[in-house]
Amino acid sequence: MPGTGSVRLLDDDVDFALAAYRRDGRWHLDDLAETALESVETLAGAVRRFDSGEGALGLVGVDEDFFVIVRVEGHTTRVLLSDVTAAEEWELAESAVDFLGLPDPVDDDDVGPAGDLAIVADLGMHAVDMAVLVDDVELYPDEMISDIAARLGFGADFDEATGLDAP
Repeated sequence: MPGTGSVRLLDDDVDFALAAYRRDGRWHLDDLAETALESVETLAGAVRRFDSGEGALGLVGVDEDFFVIVRVEGHTTRVLLSDVTAAEEWELAESAVDFLGLPDPVDDDDVGPAGDLAIVADLGMHAVDMAVLVDDVELYPDEMISDIAARLGFGADFDEATGLDAP
């Protein structure tokens, strides 16, 4: 958002940007274009094309700093931002805060998630488990999403796509 000091995402800032979706009972992953990462709305629009009726997820990790999960099911969009304070520096995170109708964070706000901790509860990861995971300051965003992906059933594919499986 102009004038707020937020940084627009560049290719170098994006650790991963993937769509995860189920089709014929199997998980699939596809890369998302950089143009989809301008805002929660553009991300949801890009992910919506993968929704086969079982919902689709947009998984984005930025600068080893935070992640955003966007889940679309039909016209419904749900969002989870791993660190609300990222909105002070990154447009995508600021867009998530705006989408959620939250006030802009201030310098003394604590690091913490914003949005729907139950975003994938029906798929196998409950809100309490999600809260514990995103509160672990020792983990990087890709490690957190890897854990989520493993619980949902596509962990090995996520790790391969992001290079986490490399020795």
